[in-house]
Amino acid sequence: MPHILVIDDDSSVRDILEDFLQLKGFEVSVTDDGEKGISLIQERRFDLFLVDLVLPGMNGMEVIKEVYSRQINIPAIIITGYGAIETAVEAIKLGAFDYITKPFVLEELFLVVQRALDFSKLKQENLFLKRQLKQRYDFHGLIGSSPGMQKVYGLIKKVCDTDATILIEGESGTGKELIAKTIHFNSLRAQHPFIPFNCAAIPKDLLESELFGHERGAFTGAFNTRIGRFERAHGGTILLDEIGELHPSFQVKLLRVLQEREFERVGGSKTIKVDVRILAATNKKLEEETKAGNFREDLFYRLNVIPLQIPPLRERREDIPLLAEYFLSYFSKKRKRENIRMVPEVMQLFSQYPWPGNVRELENLIERVIILSEDGLIEPKDLPQRFKEFQGSTGQGETGSPLLTTEPEREVVLPDQGVNMNTLVEEMEKSLIQQAIRKSKGVKSKAAELLGLKRTTLLEKMKKFEMDFN
Repeated sequence: MPHILVIDDDSSVRDILEDFLQLKGFEVSVTDDGEKGISLIQERRFDLFLVDLVLPGMNGMEVIKEVYSRQINIPAIIITGYGAIETAVEAIKLGAFDYITKPFVLEELFLVVQRALDFSKLKQENLFLKRQLKQRYDFHGLIGSSPGMQKVYGLIKKVCDTDATILIEGESGTGKELIAKTIHFNSLRAQHPFIPFNCAAIPKDLLESELFGHERGAFTGAFNTRIGRFERAHGGTILLDEIGELHPSFQVKLLRVLQEREFERVGGSKTIKVDVRILAATNKKLEEETKAGNFREDLFYRLNVIPLQIPPLRERREDIPLLAEYFLSYFSKKRKRENIRMVPEVMQLFSQYPWPGNVRELENLIERVIILSEDGLIEPKDLPQRFKEFQGSTGQGETGSPLLTTEPEREVVLPDQGVNMNTLVEEMEKSLIQQAIRKSKGVKSKAAELLGLKRTTLLEKMKKFEMDFN
């Protein structure tokens, strides 16, 4: 039940408002003094206050000014018998929601009160959603402590408050859109729209209309004027996802927008200027596409002001346990199965698997096994067939034996299909170093002792594999 405070020195007005608002279902408190009203607002939670303009001592304007100076964010309605427009304008400038004059019609006052409460509720919901977005896309939402990801975080911090165009490159599933949202929601444009647009998802004949909009009657089926993505992103950020798939005939049109920040709607002649930051993302190596003649060179250089490379998951293996634990916790709560556990052999497999689908593949896999798990325990047998094939091809037994099995004479058994020896040896070294660091709780001399290495040799290997020294 909304709680309303009435501040008025006229007892008859106070009584009428108190009775009427209570009949409408509100909780009502009253006082005849501005300073007492401020004290009540500080002591209790009110959803709205009505205050008379003319009061003994502190007047209504001063009450509003004092309340808002104390960062108390509730709507105010001024009541007065003096209907001067200048006073109304001054009240609104101070932050009052509205202004009504005596004598007033009670039902009309009720409508003003209801609008003020609805507006306040909408404002609070909007602030809550923005806080959620900020929390979701702040740097804590990016998971990974690997050197490759630390470089990404460092670059984001440098560029997020600029308007520089950024080209985000990375394989499918590495989280390019998440990075783009993190840049936007940590920038000065965070209060304005973030508009993603997938260049590969729209037929070439509709690209211009989708991005720039169209006027009514511009083509068959254009029954109404439509605002395009660039206009919707005004003041904010537009993400041109999969920019490498953009049709060549449209690339020159996009180049003009990047240069001039202006365009015309399809079927229109009016030039529309927009203030928008442009981020682009691609899973292609755009410089190579440019050299091959598949992408305009001038457009590439316009987009590639700040290049940002997202490393694939196989190059940041130390992040796999962090990501796996995060997704396990997230989907366990989402699916209301909070006792799900993962046996160590599964995490060992995860750390060795090449993850062609990157973080998205890991995320989807964990959601799947949580849904299908019957006993709350995730084991290697619960993983998809590709993991079982990978497990067999690497020689890892069902009990979690080493990557390549050894005979009693310690001869390494080569799988029939062969292996990439250099890759295999590097993966084994990295895995053993990671395990030694964990077992030694980060003490490098102890980790070196566990591995039978000198401390300097261990540090050289960690540097070679770009492993975190902290």
